[in-house]
Amino acid sequence: MSAVIEASAVGKRFGRTWALRDTTLTVPAGRIVGLVGSNGAGKTTLLNLAVGLSRPTEGQITVLGSRPGHDVEQLAKVGFLAQDVPLYRDLSIRDHLQLGARLNPRWDAASSHARVARAGLDPTQRAGALSGGQRAQLALAVAIGKRPELLILDEPVASLDPLARRNFLADLTELAADGLSIVLSSHLLADVERVCDHLIVLAAGSVRLAGDVDDLLATHKVLTGARRHPDRLPAEQTVIQHSHTDRQTTLLIHTTQPVLDPSWIVSEVGLEELVLAYMATPPADDTTAAGRPALRRAG
Repeated sequence: MSAVIEASAVGKRFGRTWALRDTTLTVPAGRIVGLVGSNGAGKTTLLNLAVGLSRPTEGQITVLGSRPGHDVEQLAKVGFLAQDVPLYRDLSIRDHLQLGARLNPRWDAASSHARVARAGLDPTQRAGALSGGQRAQLALAVAIGKRPELLILDEPVASLDPLARRNFLADLTELAADGLSIVLSSHLLADVERVCDHLIVLAAGSVRLAGDVDDLLATHKVLTGARRHPDRLPAEQTVIQHSHTDRQTTLLIHTTQPVLDPSWIVSEVGLEELVLAYMATPPADDTTAAGRPALRRAG
């Protein structure tokens, strides 16, 4: 399977407010996909649709080839770690693993117990007494114990200290190397840059940018030169963001062609700079297909 999630013109409305609108995207299999955006961008709404906790108001979404949450077999293929790391406070770690074994037909007891042991967790300890990092490790052990084909994580490291976050991300890299597809929603762009090889940027309920990280970085450049109007660029160079001083213009552009004008100083763009530019860019008048930047001339 080449895609684990496919969304076509998906919209989700709560009352009169659209959390997502006309969202079209493809999430490739076998990758660690970073889902980023500001608060209210629609990230959690999209993930809830992908795991079957919600239904779209319009459009269609499929996960692993079928409707999310369609049946027990489909549910067994998806592991989900929600933002608040939901656990049963009064149950012990051992209780959680036993419960996971009873509820999941593909349960891998050896893997879940090994993950708990490697994290240094005491199986007799209650979940309510665990630290944030320990809770995240237990929740990950339960999610992985399902032996899912797709693991969806909604801000799983937001409350972790730097060491716990590094260990958690190392675990994700190891899981991806074993063939697991992972979608990681995060505000922490440094973490996304560290582990993700595919990127989706949401803003105001729409996809602004989607694609492989290496391709996105290769097709965006920063141009610096004497002050001029951005509309004077060649047609194949689309301005994403621009700024000016009295004498100088700086442009972030998207282009698949080399920049041949010698009057520009051409620089590479970093992932954080790229993401923030698209998060700040208003939506284009016409929505582009998933996998291509939603570009608009700034100015």
